[in-house]
Amino acid sequence: MTLTHNNNKKLMLFAGRSHPELAQRVANELGEELVPTTAYDFANGEIFVRFEESVRGADAFVMQAHTEPINKWIMEHLIMIDALRRASAKRISVIMPFYGYARQDKKHRGREPITARLLADLYQTAGADRLIVVDLHTSQIQGFFDGPVDHLFALNLLASHVRSKADPKKITVVSPDAGRVRVAERWTDVLGSPLAIIHKRRDPNVPNQVKMFEVVGDVKDRICVVVDDMIDTGGTIATAAETLMENGAASVMVAATHGILSSPAAERLANAPISDVIVTDTLPIIPEKRFDKLTVLSIAPLLAEAVREVFSEGSVTRLVEDQPMLFKNH
Repeated sequence: MTLTHNNNKKLMLFAGRSHPELAQRVANELGEELVPTTAYDFANGEIFVRFEESVRGADAFVMQAHTEPINKWIMEHLIMIDALRRASAKRISVIMPFYGYARQDKKHRGREPITARLLADLYQTAGADRLIVVDLHTSQIQGFFDGPVDHLFALNLLASHVRSKADPKKITVVSPDAGRVRVAERWTDVLGSPLAIIHKRRDPNVPNQVKMFEVVGDVKDRICVVVDDMIDTGGTIATAAETLMENGAASVMVAATHGILSSPAAERLANAPISDVIVTDTLPIIPEKRFDKLTVLSIAPLLAEAVREVFSEGSVTRLVEDQPMLFKNH
């Protein structure tokens, strides 16, 4: 049954083919049905999409996970938005739990693209009115889209699980490099645990610019929780875990929002000195990417709550601003 608002708006939830499990979980949280959609590939790889119900005047929420093959699923997402716009949907809110190309958010050298900005422009051109995203690689990406961007955080979900596994008084939150310090600081605010940073530097005694890894902060006999926004090939995380154990850590846990887990991540993490790897289901994690240490938590309740707030003209900001208070006074 379709949700309606007191001004006769109707909520309609759409999903691409990249992560049907998450889409169904969000629909279940909302008590909604996903709109029946026909989608298939032509022989040459072109994508066809058609919705099987009228969307005229609808408050449309269209979800797609930017997983591999990432370019295909981004294109399908854009095609769905275009179809909704041409079918007279009143408002189109795009749900992308993981924002593809987010790591290309600035030029490091000349003649490089800023692909994260290009992606925002593509969604704007296709007809998106609003973006709902989870844990952007850098917050500045919000400014690339000329419209509302609801930036959600998986911090509460991940931190709750970590807290169930270890006493925050025994935890040290670890940033795997200098670029992730802001993420780690949010964790220290929530858990009330101290912070350590793994610093990379060149060894002056070894040629060919070999990197050394130094730990800044107290990790000896501590339960170290390495935090990041994503895990791709797992190389940085595995090296961080080895460095922490060499510096006397009691154990190492890893928590990240987006489990990209490109090969050989599963093998690296399974063999690294890590007790637990905790991610969310913003991206699908196929059986080949799973391993015994891996725990996958669902982001669906948070996405569903954001949809409710947007649809009812409520406050998505509340979902973000309340997060640092999770463990205060506990």
